[in-house]
Amino acid sequence: MKRIAEELEKLKQNNQLRAIPNIESKSDGKIIVDGIEYVNFASNDYLGISTKNELRMMFINKFKNLPLSSASARLLTGSSPEYKELEKTVANLFGKESALIFNTGYQANLGVVSALIGKGDVVFSDKLNHASIIDGMQLSKGDFFRYKHLDYDNLDKMLETKRSDYKRALIISESVFSMDGDVADIDKLIELKNKYNCLLMIDEAHAFCAYGDNLSGVCFCKDVDIITATFGKAVGSFGAFCVSNNQIISYLTNKARSFIFSTSIPPINIAWSNWLLTEKLDYIKTQKKKLEHLTKAVHVSLSLRGVVTPSKTHIIPLVIGDNEKTVKVSEQLRSMGFYIPAIRPPTVPEGTSRLRISLTADCRLKDFEEVLSVVL
Repeated sequence: MKRIAEELEKLKQNNQLRAIPNIESKSDGKIIVDGIEYVNFASNDYLGISTKNELRMMFINKFKNLPLSSASARLLTGSSPEYKELEKTVANLFGKESALIFNTGYQANLGVVSALIGKGDVVFSDKLNHASIIDGMQLSKGDFFRYKHLDYDNLDKMLETKRSDYKRALIISESVFSMDGDVADIDKLIELKNKYNCLLMIDEAHAFCAYGDNLSGVCFCKDVDIITATFGKAVGSFGAFCVSNNQIISYLTNKARSFIFSTSIPPINIAWSNWLLTEKLDYIKTQKKKLEHLTKAVHVSLSLRGVVTPSKTHIIPLVIGDNEKTVKVSEQLRSMGFYIPAIRPPTVPEGTSRLRISLTADCRLKDFEEVLSVVL
């Protein structure tokens, strides 16, 4: 216990100690914390779907008799027709043969990577890939190397010197990166995976339904072997999935421990995701257009102010650097009615603490510009 207390004190001294916020409710673009309402710039509900009461009531009236629990893993008694329907929907959206639903995006990446990579195999991972990918690599029995962020010359050199030492090789990247909002060059990654006989895996978590003309991020109709994404962000639901060919999905069904040993998501949540992606697809597209217009306006505003950011998307990093200063700016903005928690290590690299602004379809440009007036 003494060691735990010491480590907690160290986190506190470094301005890295975190606590779960007392969130009471959320509405369109707003959040109530400790009885106070704020403009919410911290949500991954990019299309604002999870707070739409009219959608929720329409769904409940139609699907109110669905079970609220699956009570088992899917390989036992935890599956249902709703699962098969949703897996077919997302496979079609991405132009793939099959899909497999996982409970969370973390479990999806953890399960896919640790299942596919064994002894004698290797992973080449972007330096800024999500913790779930890193943990999947560490859990696997293979080796892994992390190339410099979006540096494909660095990746090429790694592949040239190391690929021949291994049997199966897997290249992994996010499409839209969660903390910087920048976008991977999928075509270049495809070129390298073909050149060096690798599998290519792309995490579309922050792009699915928020990016790309067909809602499925940046990988649609591209030669990407494995795609993971989540329903818990732009879709405003819960759960995650992997899409690939029939063989890989069958392999994951039998080998991905995070899938095999988890009680599955209740059918009502699965039906909610599928209902949104089928019957309410036009609504999703409308919300996506609102987000696109706002994102464009925000980047114009940043450019006019001379702000340089790696982001090209709805995720806007305002890097401050120092932990203490970042916390103070976050608290100042909170006193003005803006909820933007400080993002600190280990979520981001040391020295890059930031305010990560997540634009949603319900955000307003004037609120963003007021935030900028404080940060800049």
